Amino acid sequence: MEFRELSDEQWKFIKPFLPPQPITGRKRADDRKVINDILFILITGCRWADMPERYGSYATAWRRLKRWSKEGIWEEIMESLRDSAYNDGKLSMDIVCVDSTFVETKKGDKIPHTTVIREGKE
Repeated sequence: MEFRELSDEQWKFIKPFLPPQPITGRKRADDRKVINDILFILITGCRWADMPERYGSYATAWRRLKRWSKEGIWEEIMESLRDSAYNDGKLSMDIVCVDSTFVETKKGDKIPHTTVIREGKE
């Protein structure tokens, strides 16, 4: 997959979900730049430390990804994208196909626990 930076339209969609800049103290690094940074890492699969310098500090991007994940910001953005796609007719649940794979385990092997439990949500 090829990495492309956020377009102006995509940025306009995402920006309202982000927390406001702090009133006092140090301002956050440019959110758009940091999101492009995060997307670069996730799409290309490179190491955080190998990120191009034009996006700023990889540590800032990593911390922001982690903090916003914990605060549910990415989930809000994804839910809004889904709802927007439904409303625009780009997404429909009229036809759904689920693919599954069965893997045989040897007798006596323990089946790994595959349920994801989010922090604070049980």
